[in-house]
Amino acid sequence: MDQIYEMVIGLEVHVELKTKTKIFCGCSTSFGAEQNTQCCPVCMGMPGTLPVLNRQVVRHAVKAGLATNCRITRYGKQDRKNYFYPDLPKAYQISQYDLPLCTGGYLDIEGENGAQRIGITRIHIEEDAGKLVHQENGTCIDYNRCGVPLVEIVSEPDIRSASQALAFLQKLRAILLYIGVSDCKMNEGSLRCDVNLSAHKPEEPFGIRTEMKNLNSFSSVRKAIEYEFKRQVEVLSAGGTIDQETRRFDADSGKTYTMRKKEDAHDYRYFPDPDLMPIVIREDLLRELQGEIPQLPDERKRIYMERYGLGAYDAEQLVTEKEIADYFEKAVSFGGEPKQIANLILSEVFRLLPPEDPKIPVSPEHLSKLCALTASGEINGSTGKKVLHELWRQDRDPEEIVREQGLQQISDESLLSRYVDQVMEENPKLVDQYRSGKEKVLQALIGQMMKKTRGQGNPRRISDLLLKSLRK
Repeated sequence: MDQIYEMVIGLEVHVELKTKTKIFCGCSTSFGAEQNTQCCPVCMGMPGTLPVLNRQVVRHAVKAGLATNCRITRYGKQDRKNYFYPDLPKAYQISQYDLPLCTGGYLDIEGENGAQRIGITRIHIEEDAGKLVHQENGTCIDYNRCGVPLVEIVSEPDIRSASQALAFLQKLRAILLYIGVSDCKMNEGSLRCDVNLSAHKPEEPFGIRTEMKNLNSFSSVRKAIEYEFKRQVEVLSAGGTIDQETRRFDADSGKTYTMRKKEDAHDYRYFPDPDLMPIVIREDLLRELQGEIPQLPDERKRIYMERYGLGAYDAEQLVTEKEIADYFEKAVSFGGEPKQIANLILSEVFRLLPPEDPKIPVSPEHLSKLCALTASGEINGSTGKKVLHELWRQDRDPEEIVREQGLQQISDESLLSRYVDQVMEENPKLVDQYRSGKEKVLQALIGQMMKKTRGQGNPRRISDLLLKSLRK
């Protein structure tokens, strides 16, 4: 039923900036401190206190805008966004309304149908709120996070699937890590995402949207999008209407639930903060910050495609994590074949890495040598995976592992021929099926041969010898 409906997604990404102190005071921003030990009268909004803008926050935000192709606002200001919530002690949040620091940017992603451009509406600075701590006997509030500096990055409603949303988030996270403005640790709340989603028939106007708040993992973003789209389609297909509301995603049930009716911007009663001076961005500061931006993921991707012949999707996956891209280049520098190294990283290495942890416990030199052993025919691909698992447990020369465990590839034709005779004798039904025209059973016979050789047989030699015997 959902084939006749299209989803429309816009993202609001909240990113904690990497500064030592908060946005308007000198309190520490370090994560994991004892509750309510990193707050002061300024970040608690006590009467008579005055905020002072942290200069580094502006520099980080402008760098994020430059790296995402935004226009930089030369004259900006900060505004009070008024709403009451328990973890916002002064009952307003200092943010930006009509003059955000960055506007009109974009990111290019590799989507299901190739490259796609996702617009960025704005990037603005603001202060974070506190954190509610729910306990059995009630709810407590930790104000350590109050005043931690944020940028909010708002996309255009250009996203049409959960996969595109994830591709955008991964590219954005990569850029922020490359330029060093945030650690982007989703498990610590450094990067959180609100998803605005609506469903409509392609020939009709966009539908009413709902907002899902504070999603802090890629898997939660995917599951929340998939569930909420299905829910909206079911409501619309039954003749119902969608309420504009804020919903929360429950990871345990995989469902979204109503939190509150969605507020519109005019409900916040924005007005310029009278205690803060305007933000003026000079041309010399822009030039300085532009010079600090390193080679970004898209440039690396282009180089990998041109220099190493990688496909667009594979290159995109490699550059998403800066540490992975650095690792790939080091492995190639030891003489390994780039495509083979890339394939091993994208398949087995990615499978072994824990979520959001790009640290590979195998040295680039040893991974390169492992690929060389496979390319030379000393071991086959299946054995290469076994050796990689061994390297993951203890990083050492892969040649030693192959030699100690006797894992060299079996290519001896006379030995393999004897195994072929045994396999054909033990599997007469498969032999008859192949000879009657069912050529797909060849793979089953190859599988039997690999068992005979304990996974060390040369697959190409095995296939050739089997075909030669089957066609007699």
